[in-house]
Amino acid sequence: MDNMNEVVTANIQNDLQHVAEVQQTLTEPKTAEQWHDLINGLLGGAVDFCLRLIAAVAILWVGMWIAKRVTRSVKFAMERRELEPSLISFTSSFVNILARIFVIIIVLTTVGVQMTSIVAVLGAGALAVGMALSGTFQNFAGGIIILFLKPFKVGDVIQTASGRTGTVKKIMIFTTELHTFDNQAVFIPNGPLANGEIINLSDRKNRRAEIKIGISYGDSVDAARKVILDTLAADSRILKTPEPSVFVSDLGDSAVVLTVWYWTKYADNFATMGDIREALYKALPKKKVNFPFPQVDVHVKK
Repeated sequence: MDNMNEVVTANIQNDLQHVAEVQQTLTEPKTAEQWHDLINGLLGGAVDFCLRLIAAVAILWVGMWIAKRVTRSVKFAMERRELEPSLISFTSSFVNILARIFVIIIVLTTVGVQMTSIVAVLGAGALAVGMALSGTFQNFAGGIIILFLKPFKVGDVIQTASGRTGTVKKIMIFTTELHTFDNQAVFIPNGPLANGEIINLSDRKNRRAEIKIGISYGDSVDAARKVILDTLAADSRILKTPEPSVFVSDLGDSAVVLTVWYWTKYADNFATMGDIREALYKALPKKKVNFPFPQVDVHVKK
């Protein structure tokens, strides 16, 4: 500790001595020739700085224009190759950021900032930003994983580990934009999204639907099965292959539970479930197949 104090004291003394020398230089009497050299030096430095500043502004304007053109060219080239929209938006935004950083570095060096200083500032800033935004970098890595492994793409309907279900609208650098069925825009961080469970509901062309129907004890299961299969056959959205199936899946407290399986195209999956339930609600009672109410038998002992 004593050694450190001595070093600090010596540094302070050196700084004070330097300040005193500069002050003495400015206050001591000067000849006309010395004043002439001083003014010429100041004017030359001012002119040089103004020229550097004008050049820096010009480089900034032209560089940003070039950065925009480069970003557009990259985007256009990727669109011509018919790459996925998610990869195009991600790559173009990343190229735009890198190009702008490169232009800013050139502008700073033109003004006169030393490259070593820029590297030191960028290193310190990167360390500070990295510590503060560790979660953000995790989201960045998650976005890259999503784009290259492609568990889903723009336009797919997915269900996330957090229970969100909706259509993917954008895959950005740090987040993925999801539009739910009730038209809410949800922005999900890419890090948890890439590391969690993802159910891609539109990854397969055909989907199997499942409906459970309860009928009263004593009613004919065969009659109910025939009505159900006839109802499914009358709907053109129900696929013939694989064939629909109806089977007894449970003997409940108040009802015999029938499970109905049928296949549709993905776009028709949710729509048919409501329509088939309504059609069966109308058709089954006509064949004397009833829907039971929950009931409890109570036995009273004297």
